[in-house]
Amino acid sequence: MKIAKYILCLFFIFNISSCINMDIPPMNVVQDKDVFGTSNGISSYMARLYSCLPIEDFRYTPTRLFNHFWLVNPPSCITGEGLSRDMGGASSENVDNKIFSDLYVLIRNCNYFLETIDQYKDNYTEKELNNWKGEAYFVRAVTYHALAKRYGGVPLVNNVLKYPDQPVDQLNVPRSSEEEVWKAVSADFDNAISLLSETNQRGRANKWAAYAFKSRALLYAGSIAKYNQIQLFDSKNGNKRVCGMDASLAQGFFQQAYDAAKAVEGHHDLYMKDWKAGDLTAQYTNYLNLFSDAASTEAIFVKEYSYPESVHGFDAYNVPAQCKGANGYSSEISPTLDYVEMFDGLPKDSKGHLDVYNADGTYKLYNNTMDLFATAEPRLRATVILPGDQFKGESIEIRRGIYVGKDDAETGKINRLLPEGNTSRYENYVNVGGKTLIISSSNANQTAYTLHDGTKMNPAGASGYFTGDGTCALSGFTIRKWLSESTPKALVLENRATQPWIEMRYAEVLLTRAEAAAELASLGKADYLSDAYSCIDKIRNRAGATLLSSSEKSSVASFTSAVRKERRKELGFENKTWWDMKRWRVADKEQQNTRYYTLMPFYADYAGKYFFDIRWDERGNTYTFDTRWYYQQIPGNAISTSNNLIIQNPGY
Repeated sequence: MKIAKYILCLFFIFNISSCINMDIPPMNVVQDKDVFGTSNGISSYMARLYSCLPIEDFRYTPTRLFNHFWLVNPPSCITGEGLSRDMGGASSENVDNKIFSDLYVLIRNCNYFLETIDQYKDNYTEKELNNWKGEAYFVRAVTYHALAKRYGGVPLVNNVLKYPDQPVDQLNVPRSSEEEVWKAVSADFDNAISLLSETNQRGRANKWAAYAFKSRALLYAGSIAKYNQIQLFDSKNGNKRVCGMDASLAQGFFQQAYDAAKAVEGHHDLYMKDWKAGDLTAQYTNYLNLFSDAASTEAIFVKEYSYPESVHGFDAYNVPAQCKGANGYSSEISPTLDYVEMFDGLPKDSKGHLDVYNADGTYKLYNNTMDLFATAEPRLRATVILPGDQFKGESIEIRRGIYVGKDDAETGKINRLLPEGNTSRYENYVNVGGKTLIISSSNANQTAYTLHDGTKMNPAGASGYFTGDGTCALSGFTIRKWLSESTPKALVLENRATQPWIEMRYAEVLLTRAEAAAELASLGKADYLSDAYSCIDKIRNRAGATLLSSSEKSSVASFTSAVRKERRKELGFENKTWWDMKRWRVADKEQQNTRYYTLMPFYADYAGKYFFDIRWDERGNTYTFDTRWYYQQIPGNAISTSNNLIIQNPGY
C-alpha cells in the first residue's frame, strides 16, 4: 500500500509542467529539493525505480512484455513446459513494444539519482545514503542485464545526458561491446554489494539480493562466452564485437557467478518449515507453502501485490475450469507430459515415457487417476495439478472422454485407440463395425452420459479436455505452482489476485552455484564439484526426489546435464527456462519441428476403471526456434533516433 502511494506521488512529480517564466520556481513544480531533500521523497523515488524493474512476473508475457494485465502467451508455453490455448509455437518478444526505450528511461532515473543525491547528503546519515546509492546501482545492474540478455552489446550510458546543453554527437551513443556490457553489470552489482545494508524493506534490495542477482547475471555471461556462436562486429564504431564474446572470458564469469552465489550462504536457506523426512504429504505441503509464507527464509527478492492498487490475474487465467470465477477464464497454462516426465518416482518404460501400456500394447487400468502418480516426488504435485488431485477442497476432474467399448469387459484389455504418432482426433475413431467408442464433450456445459449400470457421468469431467473450448486441461494437467488455495471462487477474477512473486529465491542461488562449479570443472577447474553435488542434493532432498546417482557424478558432462534438468524442475513456471534455453544455445535443437506430449485420461465404462493414452498435442502445434532470436531485434525507432549509429542485430 505504502509503495503504491509513493508511485502515485512520483507520477505527478515527473509529469507536472508549467508555462510560467519567472525567476522563482512556480508553486506547482516539484523540484529536486522536494524529492531528494526528504526521506519520504527519496522513498517515492525508489518506489518508482522498483516499480519499473524488468521483472518477468505475473504481469509479463513475451507478446505484451512488462506490467500487462492480460496473461496470455506466457513464457512457459514457448519452452515446452506448458501448452497454451492462445499459442501455437515458440516466439520471440514483441519488438514493437517500448521495452528498449523504457529501460533506458529507468537507467536515466538511476543515473540522475546517483548524480544528485550527494547535494543533499547533509540531510542523512552515511548509512542511509550508501543504502540508497546501492539500490540505484542494483536497479541499474538488473536493467542492463535485461538489455544484455536480449540484445548483446547495448549503449552504456552511466551519466545523465543533458539536452540541449550537450552537442548532438554526445547524445548519440553507439553500442558497447557485449563484453563491456557484462563487465559493467558486474561492476554495478559490486558497487551495490559494497553499499547496501544487510537488511532492507521487503520488496527492496539488500546486500544478499545483490549477490544473488550478480550470480544470475554472471552465469548468463559465462554461458554466452562459452556457447554462443553468433558474432557481430560494429564497423561504424571501432569494430567492437557487439554480439558474442571471446571464449576465454567464460572462466572468469563462471568464477564470479560461483563466488557471488556462495556469498549468500548463511544468510538465506531452503524453506523447510513444514518438511518431514519420509513424509510425502508434508514435503508436498512444504513446497506449496514456500511460495506464500511471508516469513520464508528462501525468498531473497519479492515483488509484492496488494488490492486494489497493485494486482494481477494469474489465478483467473490458470485455475482449473471447475474453479473459475465469473470472467470465464481458466487453464491458460497446461503443463506438458514432457515436463511431468522429468520428475522422479514415476513408473517409466524403456523410452522414458510414463509406463501406461502393457507389453502387448493394451492399456493398463487404474482404480483412480491418482494411482499412476502415487510414488512421484512431492514437488511434482506442488507444481502441477494431476488428474484427480485435490485443489480448493475438491477433486479436479480431468478426462478426455468415456470409453464405451465392451472389449474391456470381455477380455480385460483395451486396445490402443490410435496408433502411436497418429494425429487424428479421438472423435474420428471408430471400430471395424463402425461403432463410436469415445464419448466426449465440446464444452463445459456437458450432457451427462448414462453408463451401462445406469449412473451418469460427464464425459470430460469438470475441467476438460473440452474439444471446442480452450479453457480446459489441454494436456491432461493444469498448473498448481503460484495458485492461491484460499481465494474464494467469487474472487477468482482478472486483476484481483495479490499473491507475491518471488523473483529470486535461495534454490536458484544453489542451482547457479552448482552450474557454475560444473562449468568451471569443464574448463579444468574442478575445485568445487563436491560443493556442487551438495547443492543439488539439498534441493532434491527438500523436493522428496532421488539424490544424485553415481552415474550423474561419473563425469562433468553427466553432472552438468543433471544440473540443467534440476533447474527445469525446480524453477518450472517461474519464467526462467526460456532464458536458460537461450543462454545454453539449445533452443534451436530442442525446438526443431518439435511437438509436445500430452496424457489423456479416459474412463472405461464396462471395466469401471481409468486408463491413460500418451500422444502429441491434438491441435497439431509444432514448435520451431529461429536462431536469430538468440539476439533479439533492436526496435527500429532506437536505431533511427540514434541517426543509425546503433546497428541492428544479425538476420533482421
